[in-house]
Amino acid sequence: MKKTFSLHVEGKHPDRLLDAIKHELNKYAKRERRKPLPEGVHFWDFDCKFGPDADSAEALHLNDLNARLDAAAQAGAQQAYVEIVAKPGVRQFVARPDTATDGAGDD
Repeated sequence: MKKTFSLHVEGKHPDRLLDAIKHELNKYAKRERRKPLPEGVHFWDFDCKFGPDADSAEALHLNDLNARLDAAAQAGAQQAYVEIVAKPGVRQFVARPDTATDGAGDD
């Protein structure tokens, strides 16, 4: 999804408009997560960008999108560009340090 949202529409309350935008973004993410996973993929990951327009959009995590949208609305921005692209994600397994004791104190 690559879309520019208008944050001020004549005849609509700004808070309800912001809620509608957030709902649309969440609905898109849920729809993408329901798609079948390819072989060897553990989950759907998302590349996200946010900014006043497509040229100045900055990369961020999907969870930070709502906060940035709220901040843009509070700052009085007229529009906001949002880009969400689904990509396959694979878990990165981290080896834990061995928690077993060396045999000392086993009495």
